[in-house]
Amino acid sequence: MRIAVLFKEVPDTYGDRDLDLETGLTDRGGDNVPDEIGERAVEAALALADAHGAEVEVLSVGPEASQASIRKGLAMGATAAHVVTDDGLIGADLTLTAEALAALARRGEYDLVVAGNASSDGNGGVIPTMVAEHLGWPNLTNLTSVEIDGQTLTAHRASDGVDLTLTAELPAVVSITEAFPDPRFPNFKGLMAAKKKPLDVLSLADLDIDAEDFRPARAIMVDATKRPPREAGTVIQDDGTGAEQLAEFLAQNKLI
Repeated sequence: MRIAVLFKEVPDTYGDRDLDLETGLTDRGGDNVPDEIGERAVEAALALADAHGAEVEVLSVGPEASQASIRKGLAMGATAAHVVTDDGLIGADLTLTAEALAALARRGEYDLVVAGNASSDGNGGVIPTMVAEHLGWPNLTNLTSVEIDGQTLTAHRASDGVDLTLTAELPAVVSITEAFPDPRFPNFKGLMAAKKKPLDVLSLADLDIDAEDFRPARAIMVDATKRPPREAGTVIQDDGTGAEQLAEFLAQNKLI
């Protein structure tokens, strides 16, 4: 069995996030780290691999500088990584990203693709489903557990107080939630081994993808404006008419 994990480098959640007003893109010049939900996806894939003797590989789309983060997946235990790095991907929307990831998955002939339910930067939450649509595979989303028995995948999803049991035949694409265990911390041996594991870098041309296909249908940023400074709120001094002032404020703002 072969398992692929969709893995991504993102701006550090605890750092500042700025928008480049000239390009309309997120400024990624600061601290960048592996996405935590992606690390959980690697952990989930490795647990399945341990149970079924499978191989786990990492698939990613990103600039050359993201390779250090991608190797975190290798240090955790994945055997290889494949990343698409191409100037045509700068500012790529979800459709182009999904097309590139699906091409990587198709090329690797995997039995299962595991992803996080949503990245911490874009938070789109649709990439796994888009990839599944490209591949023509079943897609099980927002899962809290995954098990495999032969060619049948059984998973659970907690939804509105109800636990749903879902099944699909492999190959399939699944997306997991933070209900899955925390990712393992790579030890020194894993970190050293990661430096020698293969990290395959491909271009869009290698995957026979034209970034300009579907233009102008692909979503692009056409204008960006800095958020205006927050205005000071209204302060109500209770001089005996506080309730009256509050009611008037709420009425003026159509809150009552």
